[in-house]
Amino acid sequence: MKLALGVDLGGTNARAALVDPTSGAVVAAHRLAHTDRTPAVVVASIATAVREAARAAGVEPGALASAGVGVAGQCLGATGTVINAPNLGWRDVPLGETLRAALGLEVRVVNDLSAAAWGERRFGAARGVDDVVLVFVGSGIGSGLILGARLHEGGRGVAGELGHIKVAPRGAVPRRCGCGEWGCLEAYAGGMNLAARLREEAAEGKAGAVLAAVGGDAAKLSASAVEAAYAAGDPYAQELWAEVGELIGTACANLVTLLNPLRLVLGGGVLLGCANLERIVRAHLADRVLRAARRDFEVRRAELGDDAGVVGAALLGVDHHAHAR
Repeated sequence: MKLALGVDLGGTNARAALVDPTSGAVVAAHRLAHTDRTPAVVVASIATAVREAARAAGVEPGALASAGVGVAGQCLGATGTVINAPNLGWRDVPLGETLRAALGLEVRVVNDLSAAAWGERRFGAARGVDDVVLVFVGSGIGSGLILGARLHEGGRGVAGELGHIKVAPRGAVPRRCGCGEWGCLEAYAGGMNLAARLREEAAEGKAGAVLAAVGGDAAKLSASAVEAAYAAGDPYAQELWAEVGELIGTACANLVTLLNPLRLVLGGGVLLGCANLERIVRAHLADRVLRAARRDFEVRRAELGDDAGVVGAALLGVDHHAHAR
């Protein structure tokens, strides 16, 4: 059995996994938290995680032919350059080239949601479906697009950046996104930005029940605290979830209307961890998708969890290596 290497690179840690490409099973994995987010240190950390995962799987890293890396950031197509990774603080980093030198392997770099979408399409909630949109709402917001059974990355590799469509509600406080732009969906509905907003509004005395849900510790404010306050009937939490749910649901509906997929896969800790928010999102989605696009269309929850990114990245790395030969 020839194992494939997949890496999931986020803002807080890097996870390397050896994957069985015939079943999608993760044979061994190793995760390392970032102690320093400078590119050279992160690449060294990835190389360490790869060695540890390979050791656990009983294989030599040199026996692997290729690697796929899913990055929480905007990637410039097959060049391997990460244009903008807000949670890492990166701009124009040649990750593919640097990792290729560090690992001695061919490397395919993609957006982490593109990798997750490919993993879910091959072995998860979108198995066998040729036209799929995946939307994750976690610390940030993103989507992966599979159109005509192929991963769609756009002319320059940055298709699917749903979190960065502009949605600033009329009369709302302008909010700056981690990408550096203003009014992005992620600025209003991504988990990290939600937490920042909660801290601001708690300091203004507007989120008392949400603050109480975390024992008065503003540092612990998160989407789950809003969900707890919502379930207890708090008006502030209900108003916030109504706003956020409408923004996400409408964005998803517009994506479905535009691309006409047969399946939408929803995932991410904020969305799947907050039942009331998910319900509101689904209600707006159902109400606002073009009627003609609803035929044979269905919504599923993601199935692979944390493994979606490493599985998809590993498979894309294998495909890239096969086509490069």
